[in-house]
Amino acid sequence: MPAILSLKDVSKSFGALTVTDSVTFDVPEGQALGIIGPNGAGKSTLFNLITGNLSADKGRIEYDGRDVTKVPPMQRCLSGIGRSFQIPQPFDRLTVFETLLVSATHGRGAPEREVEDDCAAILERTELIGVANRPSGTLTLLQRKRLELARAMATRPKLLLLDEIAGGLTEGECIALVETIRAIHAEGVTIIWIEHVLHALTSVVERLLVLDFGKIIGIGDPDEIMASREVREIYLGIEI
Repeated sequence: MPAILSLKDVSKSFGALTVTDSVTFDVPEGQALGIIGPNGAGKSTLFNLITGNLSADKGRIEYDGRDVTKVPPMQRCLSGIGRSFQIPQPFDRLTVFETLLVSATHGRGAPEREVEDDCAAILERTELIGVANRPSGTLTLLQRKRLELARAMATRPKLLLLDEIAGGLTEGECIALVETIRAIHAEGVTIIWIEHVLHALTSVVERLLVLDFGKIIGIGDPDEIMASREVREIYLGIEI
């Protein structure tokens, strides 16, 4: 499969601190890639570089066959890069359905009348249709996580970035959310997923990438990566 996303020697520094260090990898269209690493490894910075919320100091980012290294975040969203955020921050006074309409109209550049039916379908897929008319600020944590997923899906992404979407959930809630993510991936959506809940991540992704101090330590089959001595020492804190 052709790569929908390619990073080539991408670096980002804040002063003397290098947070992304010559990162190079491809994501084939339709694949699910997991990203793990200790806190401070540069995972969220990497997402911000892909979405354009941060500008790379050097290197090249290609999406869907074109160079987007200097393309603004809004244009990347309109071209099909959607994301969720680690900490849900919904529009508390808007209903769940209204929140989705905002995401769809701005993320697609389309009028409300053209996206209403699709927003309702997304609420069905993310199991939020029963709370569609509730204010977003009244949702439970699981529902807020589902709303983050729904908001990202409302932009109609080809590439979906998930940032620790399973964090803070109970085991049962995590399993339920993973089933929804798996169903979305089965529809052909390419996913890059940052997550600390490893069993959730590895139940969906086909490849795993490990970051440490902004560098890629390994990328490949999840079982092989997690069996790596270096990964176990760095990520799990186990001295082998």
